[in-house]
Amino acid sequence: MTHTGGCLCGAVRYAVDGPLRDVLVCHCVECRRWVGGAWPATAARRQDLRLVAAECVRWERTPASESGASHGWCERCGSSVFWDAPGRETVSIGAGTLDHAPTLRVAAHVWVSQAPSWEAPPGTAAAFARGFPADAPQPAWR
Repeated sequence: MTHTGGCLCGAVRYAVDGPLRDVLVCHCVECRRWVGGAWPATAARRQDLRLVAAECVRWERTPASESGASHGWCERCGSSVFWDAPGRETVSIGAGTLDHAPTLRVAAHVWVSQAPSWEAPPGTAAAFARGFPADAPQPAWR
């Protein structure tokens, strides 16, 4: 199955020729400042992600990322589309940028130690004070 998506104005478009990971909702300070709130992200395996229209993608290294990650966003409309950490097999994709919401579920909330009181995650999914722990059950791929 192919999943497609892009930014608000359409200048950034992508296709994923494979499954998507269930959603991790990040509450870190960087994501909140980048998108104005918690950032729900799915992910694709790097080899499954195709940039269909990418002339307006701007990559900017995140200043406080422990993994040296960069955010990819549209220079034209400002939509936050990607999060990419070097050396990982996956690229995170803003779940809200998908054209059609597949049957993804929220697998966990991460960096809840940095969430403001008005953005407390609901008790329906696992919540982790920092990033997603390596020993936690892995999110499903759909």
